[in-house]
Amino acid sequence: MSSGALVLLEEMKELLPPSEQKIAEFILQKPEKVVRMTISELGEESQTSSAAVTRLCKSLKLKGFQDLKVRISGDLGRKKEVGTRDIKPNEPVEATIHKVTDLAVQTLLETAELLDSEEMLRAVETVLNCRSIHFFGVGASSIPAIDAQQKFLRIHKSSTAFTDSHMGATIVANANQEEDVVVGISFSGETIEVIKIIELAKKKGVKTISLTRYGQSTLADLADISLYTSPTKEANFRSGATSSRLAQLHVLDILFMSVASKQYESTIGYLDATREAIEAIQSSSFRRKKK
Repeated sequence: MSSGALVLLEEMKELLPPSEQKIAEFILQKPEKVVRMTISELGEESQTSSAAVTRLCKSLKLKGFQDLKVRISGDLGRKKEVGTRDIKPNEPVEATIHKVTDLAVQTLLETAELLDSEEMLRAVETVLNCRSIHFFGVGASSIPAIDAQQKFLRIHKSSTAFTDSHMGATIVANANQEEDVVVGISFSGETIEVIKIIELAKKKGVKTISLTRYGQSTLADLADISLYTSPTKEANFRSGATSSRLAQLHVLDILFMSVASKQYESTIGYLDATREAIEAIQSSSFRRKKK
């Protein structure tokens, strides 16, 4: 079942016009009631109008009121999170396992619901048609950048991953306007180093893709194509931004698999060649150790 409506509403409500904001707040307060209402009833109960409800659905990029209700139902059908996400002093390992796992699963499910398939398709086509793809992220966001580079190199797509802004500026300054793509990764969408790199790429006329948390941000507004992860907030102890990093890895893996699917036969050939090369290296190393 589709879901993600309540996350969308929570993130977007401050950006909506007053009438749509009133509807969003009503839905967030009484989601169980809304799934049983007609569009006219929701307009009346929220002291707005059915036309305002329709506009809200468009603002959220949903297909209509029925789509909104289906997604709310999906949200209500999910297991409610119990207690705090943070660990407690001397907490049993079993409880920690469940807390960390529940948050990871929640983040991935929300990310899947928030991904716009049309925007992802644009990203896939852009990557398919480019010569080189350059991933840039700092801090925790550097890990998905490095992982993505490794994946794309395995299917014969020239890739770089950089975390140093000076090196990034050098790469982007020499990027080709028609053949290269720059991907900026930042959970907040406000990481100044990533913003500067994307600004530089835009000035050069190089195509850009952003990967940020859902919602308005400087980075997402700058990029030609915007991909989003769940905006789920981290627990206090998770300074490494574990769930947001998982979501970033997930989106980039979807991008990779979609590109691989579009060039299926050649991808299989490249992966086989990569596997054989690695096995040959490992076999050589093992023989040397035995001697």
